[in-house]
Amino acid sequence: MDTDQLIRTLAADNAHRARPVGFSLMLALLAAAPVSLLMFFTELGIRPDVMTAMRNPFFDLKFAVTLALASAAIAVSLHLARPEASLRGFGWLLLIPAGILTAGIGGEMMMPQRMPMMTRLVGNNSRACMTAIPLMSLPLLAGALISLRQGAPARPAIAGAMAGLVSAGLAATLYASHCTDDSPLFVATWYTIATALVTAIGALVGSRVLKY
Repeated sequence: MDTDQLIRTLAADNAHRARPVGFSLMLALLAAAPVSLLMFFTELGIRPDVMTAMRNPFFDLKFAVTLALASAAIAVSLHLARPEASLRGFGWLLLIPAGILTAGIGGEMMMPQRMPMMTRLVGNNSRACMTAIPLMSLPLLAGALISLRQGAPARPAIAGAMAGLVSAGLAATLYASHCTDDSPLFVATWYTIATALVTAIGALVGSRVLKY
């Protein structure tokens, strides 16, 4: 092979290089989002008193928690897509949503309450929460897992779990606009259980499809 042919070959390889995982993840989530949105608006929809609810700091707190979870999980997922990566140095990002939620619970506990703690914890929408978040997560989870295959995660189960956290965080953000239970205790209980279910599914599927 002469020098000119070698240069052409290297240029062709560079031109066909796979997209960065971050770009693939963004495209995959954007492609899956309309499916989750269709599910949301068909079956749930935004709560009718949303404008009034926005004046409640605990309503806003739900979005702070879910978006912090999705953002942290995206950062960790992209980090784990590299074959040499580990959770060390990045795992602490997952403590951010937990810290926000803990602060919210503490704030609620210091305020006078009209309803008992168990009533606020159980709420009125636990069944809907446990159903809606996992179902709306599934299209996003599929997209996230497909995009992460562009990388080479050394720990496919953990990478799959992070994909589950990404999708659950985004789906929970949608659901939060419908849910009329604004207590941080409700979020800490039912949103967490729903998210854990999606995370377990992501870890199980990821352990198979993210192997290389």
